[in-house]
Amino acid sequence: MKRILIVSHAMELGGAERSLIGLLNVLDPKRYEIDLFLLRHEGELLEYIPEYVHVLPKVAAYTVLARPMKDTLREGHFWLTGVRLYAKIKAARYNKKHQYKDSAVALEYSHKYIKRYMPKINPTVEYDLAISFLTPHYFVAEKVRAKKKIAWIHTDYKKVQINIPSETVMWGKYDYIASISEEVSKSFLEVCPSLRSKLILIENILPERLIKRQAMELDVTKEMPVIKDGFRFLSIGRYCTAKNFDNVPAICSCLLKKGFKVKWYIIGFGGDEELIRQKIAAAKMEEYVILLGKKENPYPYIKACDLYVQPSRYEGKSVTVREAQMFAKPVVITAYPTSGSQLEDGVDGVVVPMDNEGCADGIAKLLDDPKKMQSLSEACRRRDYSNQKEVEKLYELLN
Repeated sequence: MKRILIVSHAMELGGAERSLIGLLNVLDPKRYEIDLFLLRHEGELLEYIPEYVHVLPKVAAYTVLARPMKDTLREGHFWLTGVRLYAKIKAARYNKKHQYKDSAVALEYSHKYIKRYMPKINPTVEYDLAISFLTPHYFVAEKVRAKKKIAWIHTDYKKVQINIPSETVMWGKYDYIASISEEVSKSFLEVCPSLRSKLILIENILPERLIKRQAMELDVTKEMPVIKDGFRFLSIGRYCTAKNFDNVPAICSCLLKKGFKVKWYIIGFGGDEELIRQKIAAAKMEEYVILLGKKENPYPYIKACDLYVQPSRYEGKSVTVREAQMFAKPVVITAYPTSGSQLEDGVDGVVVPMDNEGCADGIAKLLDDPKKMQSLSEACRRRDYSNQKEVEKLYELLN
């Protein structure tokens, strides 16, 4: 029986992590042995890993990454913490030189400089296929024995501030690079054109039966009460620059001024929470924009909302948008560069301008057209958003 290894960071709440659960759920345990190695055994989605997936034991050295350095020092990881600090200083210098403000260089460097001191991952086994599911992709490239290796892209690379030469070398060590959409592929090749021959398309796979079952587990009407002659909006994602939640209070204010009865709920967590709360207070939107925080099970909230809105500045291919469509919800997304691969504008969702006023106008136009709202829902019901057949593309690589 052939063996597959998947390496990822942790199982925290996020679109990429949920798509990983989707992939694990459709891999055939009768045909393949499936190992999963996590840098950290953390996150609310750990319990949703299928029983037939063998989660490899935690390796202490890998837990040093993406955690407070004071904690890793307290645990005795002096050398590895020192390497992380060195990488952080190097990244800060690079960012300053290139005037980067929202950079991914520090994350890449943390793995790049620490990799030489890391142990091999399950060194007694040579896998038929090894998958690095989240960037940075140094460990599968250099710490795993496998006949074929794949690295996954989950975001719009034109929108991420990176060290392009360094990342090109990192990605180039793989046999294949799996992109989640045609638009993501296009943007990646504009940044790393030399890697064209390695690109393959494998869209996000969603575990539909699990999602539908989880949606029935909670009654959320106390948190999201029905609004008579009004609308409950929902957005989900990390509280970060990419998701643009800091502009939600201004957009919501525009809609209220147009006479719509709306409340906008946001599920998530992250470093921008204080900024979003400040924007809510400044716009006096405390009653209308509600941060629900981290939710282990977001699906009852999706099921309850009247409109799902993804107001992002940039995306790879939003998993939560596909999940909302799976529940036949009308969906609005902003015109981020990869929006064309997310939905069919006017058919199973609507694309609105990125600026706050244009976004509000686009949402208002939809709310004023109940027949359009209904047609969007009906189109979603007719489509399969689980993408389970995408797993066949992985199987082909193993033949």
